[in-house]
Amino acid sequence: MLFTIHSLAVIAATFILPRLASAAPALVRNDGACRALPGDADWPQEEEWETLNRTVGGRLIRGVPLAETSCYSTNVSATSEACVTVQREWASLAPFIADPVNIMAPYQQNNTCSPFLAANANATCTLGNMATYAINVSDAASAAAGVKFAHTHNLRLVVKNTGHDHLGRASGRGALALWTHHLKDKTLVDYRSSLYTGPALRLGAGVQVRELSEFAGANGLRAVGGSCPTVGAAGGFTQGSGHGPLSSAYGLGADNTLEFDVVTMDGQHRTVSPDQDADLYWALSGGGAGNWAVVLSVTVRAHRDGPVAGARFSFSREHVTPQVYWNAVEAWMKHVATLNAIPGFRSMARVTRSGFSLDMATLPDASVADMQAALAPFHNTLARLNISLGENETVQHPSYLAHFDAYGTNSAETRNMTIGSRLIPRDLVQDAEKLPPITEALRSIVDESTAGDPLLVVMSNNVSHIYNDNAVNPAWRSSLFLINMVLMSSEQAPWPKLQADLAEMNSWQDRLRLVTPGGGSYGSEATFDNQYWKSEYYGSVYDRLLQIKQQYDPDFVLWNQPAVGSDLYRLRDDGRLCTA
Repeated sequence: MLFTIHSLAVIAATFILPRLASAAPALVRNDGACRALPGDADWPQEEEWETLNRTVGGRLIRGVPLAETSCYSTNVSATSEACVTVQREWASLAPFIADPVNIMAPYQQNNTCSPFLAANANATCTLGNMATYAINVSDAASAAAGVKFAHTHNLRLVVKNTGHDHLGRASGRGALALWTHHLKDKTLVDYRSSLYTGPALRLGAGVQVRELSEFAGANGLRAVGGSCPTVGAAGGFTQGSGHGPLSSAYGLGADNTLEFDVVTMDGQHRTVSPDQDADLYWALSGGGAGNWAVVLSVTVRAHRDGPVAGARFSFSREHVTPQVYWNAVEAWMKHVATLNAIPGFRSMARVTRSGFSLDMATLPDASVADMQAALAPFHNTLARLNISLGENETVQHPSYLAHFDAYGTNSAETRNMTIGSRLIPRDLVQDAEKLPPITEALRSIVDESTAGDPLLVVMSNNVSHIYNDNAVNPAWRSSLFLINMVLMSSEQAPWPKLQADLAEMNSWQDRLRLVTPGGGSYGSEATFDNQYWKSEYYGSVYDRLLQIKQQYDPDFVLWNQPAVGSDLYRLRDDGRLCTA
């Protein structure tokens, strides 16, 4: 028997055991209120997995920790060339994106098979929180087979596209993963419906942001995608709301959806839209990732391409006092309100202990002069503060793809980070009395943290003019910008350090919550254990989303934290998912 990755490799069915594998425990009888785990008496027998493999055309894959073969197998060691390569790449996203079960989120990865611990005589290598098996989904039938199998055998079911997710929502101990990464079809559509008439792109679930931009550009179009080129454009990005360089011009990713091709948890293949299963379409458009159905493709609006003006600049705080530096940061936040009045203007700036940088300003269908005029008032403010610019560049590119490639700030993507966020209400920034407490909260996070060197990313996404009826957190519409708080860690960070960083991030989110009433958070760039997750990540649409979840997935076959309804179940310390 073979389990294969279609068109990529053949994986032997036999488990490669960790170096110090213990004897198999006695089978236990699982409580029916909990999902089955390996070792339970009701865990599927090997012949049942073999039957599933035949049903899906040999596309069933046994989950293997990334470091197992290179660092923990017979005749290898922590100093072998293969293991050193894994160590070198451990902080990067690429190996995790290309794998059917391993994920980038360090908390869910949990050091259960770290390549850096392989030299330890007592080291073990296990899947930990990763899915036990995955189906390399090729079509609706293979996805439906996975759904049916999970139902029949009381298994956790997760969906993994790229796994480009800081919350680890594609993980699950003992889960069956539906891996949609190789659904790469891209089609240009002349779309006509009651909602929209015009050019559209039908994207397989595995299409990534860079691939989307290439395809759209080749057809004289542009479409909304994220800032990271490897993000799945048709997966959790869209389902989670999805912001990027074109959001101020055309809305969030969820604002651009026209229809989804899905398999629901009753095993049915459906096309959902505002005219068909409208409530499910509504939930998929911004209501959170991996919780509603298995998305096979999404059809999104496309927009005429053309020149895009871009800019970047930076200044150091080396020769200015802390007060002057934070005066400049506050002046930028004020100026964002002016910039957001310019149709299509979107900015992404970084604030650190060493300085400020505008990494990417985007103004579609504009000239260099337009961009310079937009930024000139802030540059004048810096001059009055005696702050000199280091880098200062303004360029017009002939297309959106050229602009994205020139100003994309994620070419050195890493997964070793803890991330939180806050959507800052527009009216607070424009209030002379309410903005200073926001600035002070940011200053305390950056300058006083003892956990590391914090990074703030301030991203303006003016989506107040978008009125599409969908499940996007209403806090997006009233916000002036999104602040991401990032705390970097070592790829060798031990579990206590990761826990401490997570607690620190939650404290930062709490600090901003106190000074930004009416705000919220972007649930895809936040902590998974935020106690205010319902109000912060979903807002006033939560109750309607819960009704839709109970309608289309009443047994919660799909579950992740902090998805809608996730508090109706709980994860035990052993990773077992049970009713609360």
